Parts: sequence; structure tokens; C-alpha cells
Amino acid sequence: MTTERKRPPEAPPSSSNSPASTGPGPSSLPPNSVAPASRGPNSLPPPPLPPLLARINESAVGFVEHLGQFGRMTWGAMKAIFDRPLELRSTIYQMESLGVRSAAIASVTALFVGMVMAVQFAIGLQKFGGMEYTGRIIGLSFSRELAPTLTAVIVGGRIGAGIAAEVGSMAVTEQIDAIRALGANPVKKLVLPRLLASIVVMPVLGAFALVLGFGGAMLICATEFGIPAGFFLRTALSSVTFMDYFSGMYKTPFFGAIIALVGCHFGLITRGGTEGVGHATTRTVVVTSITILIADFFLTKMSIMFFPSR
Repeated sequence: MTTERKRPPEAPPSSSNSPASTGPGPSSLPPNSVAPASRGPNSLPPPPLPPLLARINESAVGFVEHLGQFGRMTWGAMKAIFDRPLELRSTIYQMESLGVRSAAIASVTALFVGMVMAVQFAIGLQKFGGMEYTGRIIGLSFSRELAPTLTAVIVGGRIGAGIAAEVGSMAVTEQIDAIRALGANPVKKLVLPRLLASIVVMPVLGAFALVLGFGGAMLICATEFGIPAGFFLRTALSSVTFMDYFSGMYKTPFFGAIIALVGCHFGLITRGGTEGVGHATTRTVVVTSITILIADFFLTKMSIMFFPSR
């Protein structure tokens, strides 16, 4: 006797119009909506940074951009040295504009700084009975540090501001774009002559400031403190060696390159008409002074390492 197993009745196929299709699922969502499961954790926009962090981030990005533009301009100027013809006439004109016209401010600065140094050191050493060491101290301080660095900071503000204003005016009046349109290289035409001129004139201005500052100190010591000029000169020259002089003067070409490159950089990126030229000039003076002081620290460490005083 066979037993037949009864199959359960099959469910009828669901229809799109049936009430069962109204349950939760993708088909029950509106046509323009997105399923919640399809939204990933990274689909939402990131939260905004706090104001302080946003300003720090913006400043860091701007600093890196400036470094990139500055490095590209410097590399282009180095390559342009080997391109012919050399801009000799423009370089000589820039030497006259940047060097000869800066001799007055360098002279006045060095002369009065030497006088102030003489007064300060003479009064300080007089308390300990060591006024005969005034010439030695002033000679070493001027030859190693004050003459090159102070001249670079004072003259660099004048030279850098002039370069930034001149190149920036050409940038806002589209003269640099016209140079590119004519097939010339703006770095070779504008940056290279100013760079070479600054490198050449800064050692001359540094040596000139050293002589004038030393002369001003000797004059004050002779008239105010009774130290004979011959004794002052003899003691100073007996303490200052050629290495002391060279350890200060070898910094001046680096300072000249910094002044020219910073001024040209801010001049080339000037935008916004006359107001932009003013901003570029101000930034050039500030950045030039800070960069010279930072470079002076590392160059001084190098001079002590390679040219120790005996």
C-alpha cells in the first residue's frame, strides 16, 4: 500500500500592485532617493578646520609655494649665466644703481655705528681698567660681524625694495608678459643682471663700511677718551688677522645673492596694481632682513669651523 505525500501549495507570484510589496526594501524607496546602505563613511564632506588651524594650513601652503617659485627662479638664473649673449650693459647699469647709489647710506650707517661702538666699549672697559683693549675689540667685532652683516641688512632693505618695486611695476603693467611674447627669457633679462650686480657690489660696500666704521671709532676714542689714534690703530691691527677679515667678507656675496633673488621673486609675482607693488616692497624688506640674519648664523658657524681664529 503506497502512501502519497502531499506537497504544500505553491505561493502565487507576488505582483507589483500587491500590498506585500510595500515592505522595506530598495523597491519601496522613492525614485530619486539613495539607499542608506550605499552611503559609505567617506561620502560626507570633512568637517571644517578651526580658524587657527586653517590659517596655519594656509600659511604653510603659501610658504611651500613661495619656496617652489623661488627655487625655480634661482635655477633658471643659474642656467641663464651660460646663455649667450651676456647682459653686460644691463649688469653694469645695475652695479651703478645698486652699488654706487647705496654708498651714502652704507657710509653714514658704518660711521655712526663705529662711533657708538667706541663709546659703549670704552665706557664699559674703563670701569675695569682695560681701555687699551678698545681697539682690539672694535677691530675684531667690525671685521668679523658688524661690517658685513649690518651693511647687508641696511643696504639690503634699500636694494631689495628698489628691485621689487621696479620688477613689480613691470609685472602689473604686463611688460614681463611682453618679454615672453617676444621670445626672450624674463629671468635672463631681469633677474640675472641684478643678481650678478649684487654679488659684485656687496663685498665692496662691506669693505668700505669696515674702513669708515673703524675710522669713526678711532676718532671718538682719540677725542673723547684720550686714546691716541696711532695706539688704537696699532693694537687693532695686531689683533685682526687676514682670517678674521676673510671670515666676515666671504659672507657678503651670499648676502648680495639673497637680496637680489628675494627682490626679484616678490617683484615677479606682484599682482593687483599699485597696491600690489606696495605689498611686494614691504614683504621684500621684511623677508630680506630675516633671511640675511638666518644666513649669517649658518655662515658664521661655517667660518668658525673652516677658519678658526688663532
